[in-house]
Amino acid sequence: NAIAISLNPASRGLLLDPTNGLSDIERAEVRALTIHSFTNQPVRLLRVLRFAARMGFKIEQRTQEWFDLAIERNLQQTIAPEDAGGELRAVAREERPSVVLKAWEERDLLEAINPVLAKKHPAYDAIGRLMKVREDLFTAGFRPRLAAPMLLAILGRLKEREQAHILQKAGFRSAEVESALGFEEESLEAQRELTGRKMDAPIDAFRFLEKLPLDQIAYLMAESNKSAALSKIRAFLNKWRPVRIALPAVATELEALGMPRGAKFDQIVDQVFAMQLTGRGKTPEEREKILRKLSGIKEPPKKKEKEKKASKGADKAHAAAAMGDAAHKKHAAAKIEATTHAAKGQPARPKPHAKHAAPASQSRGAAPGKKSHGRK
Repeated sequence: NAIAISLNPASRGLLLDPTNGLSDIERAEVRALTIHSFTNQPVRLLRVLRFAARMGFKIEQRTQEWFDLAIERNLQQTIAPEDAGGELRAVAREERPSVVLKAWEERDLLEAINPVLAKKHPAYDAIGRLMKVREDLFTAGFRPRLAAPMLLAILGRLKEREQAHILQKAGFRSAEVESALGFEEESLEAQRELTGRKMDAPIDAFRFLEKLPLDQIAYLMAESNKSAALSKIRAFLNKWRPVRIALPAVATELEALGMPRGAKFDQIVDQVFAMQLTGRGKTPEEREKILRKLSGIKEPPKKKEKEKKASKGADKAHAAAAMGDAAHKKHAAAKIEATTHAAKGQPARPKPHAKHAAPASQSRGAAPGKKSHGRK
């Protein structure tokens, strides 16, 4: 039940809901408009279940009665192969294809797609593995479209000849059938190249995986048993891509060192990226050393150390000058004392040590006593 928003300048933003579809969303129901919805287009028997599974809705009560009536009348056997093929394409693009396929199987509607598929059943294990890979890719920042590998997973229990027959009967063009059936071989060829000697260097593996279609990466993650290929794919998703996203910061650091942008500038940034993929250049200090070495930019002279040396020399000079002044003053004082004693006719006496200070004072105190005795 279509809902739209007006883009007319006079009514921009107005909700257009002629069949009350907003109420269906609020009640979480899938509703058919008339009793003829299934009789006019029997493919809606498949579609109503797909919509309900996609949104987690239930089928509205009256719609369910019309649905059951159509099944009693075997209208599912009148679904055109091209219409069934359209639903097969659509389910391969769904986020929860297993839920849709099981809903079809519960009501014996998988035969409308193909009796062989109904008999052998979809490969639910392969679908589950691919769904887990889709979540991993979402976590890594991708928005994967996995219609091709999902289609192969759905038909995974069938032989290649049976797969080709189903796709041709479902209205797939010859080029589409050839592309779908050749998808697995293309993915395996990519795996062989990824695990070859030419991909030993992380930068070579990164450039290869960067160009590889995402659906092939998803298929290898889901189905490959080659640890060498899987380890490189996981490194690409979880380690190498974050380093690549942060590469503009390296360019900013190189520009801050004084190197102008140009061909050589870009070449140095690429070289640093290749080193980072091997585990080097993790810290800014280590990256600066690498950038200086690759660009030929030398480190500036260390001014602080020169200033420290100069200050130390000045301190020593001041200390030496102070010692010289003290010695000069001491020498001058001794000279003055000698001159004074010479004027009085007395020889200059050496300065007594601290230990002999008291006896010297006593001898000086006895001399006045002798003089006073002479006067008496």
